[in-house]
Amino acid sequence: MKLKKLFLSVTMVGMVTGISVAAWLFWPTKIEPRNFDGLVGDVAKGAYLARASSCFACHTNTKENGAVFAGGEAMKTPFGTFYAPNITTNKIDGIGNWTLDNFSNALVHGVNPEGKNYYPVFLYPNYTSMSDQDIIDLWEAFKTVPAVSGKAPEHDLKFPFQYRFLLSAWKKLFFKSEIYKPNPEKSDQWNRGAYLATGPAHCSVCHSPKNPFGGIDDNRLFEGDDSGEKGKKVPPIAADYLSKQNWEISDIVFSLKTGTKPDGDVFGDSMGKIVTEGTRFLTDEDLNAIAQYIMSNEY
Repeated sequence: MKLKKLFLSVTMVGMVTGISVAAWLFWPTKIEPRNFDGLVGDVAKGAYLARASSCFACHTNTKENGAVFAGGEAMKTPFGTFYAPNITTNKIDGIGNWTLDNFSNALVHGVNPEGKNYYPVFLYPNYTSMSDQDIIDLWEAFKTVPAVSGKAPEHDLKFPFQYRFLLSAWKKLFFKSEIYKPNPEKSDQWNRGAYLATGPAHCSVCHSPKNPFGGIDDNRLFEGDDSGEKGKKVPPIAADYLSKQNWEISDIVFSLKTGTKPDGDVFGDSMGKIVTEGTRFLTDEDLNAIAQYIMSNEY
């Protein structure tokens, strides 16, 4: 009898603990909107940041001559195929009816205007580091994009990843909404490079190992990623690896500007598009900052 009571007590404690943990994991996180009071957006700076953030590369289906930002680009992952949405000013198919807060919450909290979670293939874990000024600059730039009709195909995801409520748990475990905080012990150039490489330019998310749930292994930044579909591997760009390949800071800058490696080879399709639609537009100062940060080996 005593053993039975003990078993029931342990079972009840386990059930209550399990329910409590599940409730915590799947309960949506409270959204704290950014404060844009007194800020004025700059279209040119926003357009520049859109290039740095690969908005053009991801949301423009260049293979099928799609309109800029009209979506439709397929992104194959171990979880299924995602399709980038239309982010033009079209009021039905794009973001033409969005408010600044809708735009901000998407970038820094990963939620749509209805409060539903976005998949982290939309890189809000990186974009969340952007300042309020960056966000309002981007907003002003996107307001100038011509409206284009047409919706992207629905995501084609493996079970159970089509259930968005699961992302609330993913966020609790692997996501924190936080503006980039400069390291006071580092130079302005190092901080600018760190901000770009781990934030908007998201070098860290593409070139770092992932756990089975798609979260970045923060202890192995830039060590490459072999979790892609069909054995596709993203090479490491950590300082130790690049140094062994005889890369120097100037080589990184040149490659991000031209898409050409030091040995004369060129980047493949994905990275080639990042260069063509993004990094080649960056200033030499920003490219040098990214290169200095990566080669510092202090992540």
